[in-house]
Amino acid sequence: MVDKTLTKEMVAAGKRLLEILDEEGINPAAALWLYYPEYERWKLLIAEYEVGSTGPMNLYRQIREVLEARRDELPDLRLFDVVLVKPEEPLLRLLRQAVGTDTPASGIRFTNNVVNGTVIEDTYVYRLT
Repeated sequence: MVDKTLTKEMVAAGKRLLEILDEEGINPAAALWLYYPEYERWKLLIAEYEVGSTGPMNLYRQIREVLEARRDELPDLRLFDVVLVKPEEPLLRLLRQAVGTDTPASGIRFTNNVVNGTVIEDTYVYRLT
């Protein structure tokens, strides 16, 4: 599903996955698409406190189960497209200085910016608390 262009389908799939995770009681602290220019790919970053305390494997399993059970709602989103990080990830701390959200699933595009000397080529933020 993921390539050089952030599509409407990717934006909708990321938002829907975040809504489903919230419904399941997971409530990520951050969720955003981030473009990795070195790989020429977009990845859906999800930050959740469990990743910092117990590691990512349990949450990857839960997301895989959601993707399998809700294939009709998320037909093109794959587990490979998702990256789990700790909420205190340095990149997220940088982004919080420039972008913040206070709604369950916002939609803020942040393109070609520099935050404290770090280039943020492109990102689409749903949640960043």
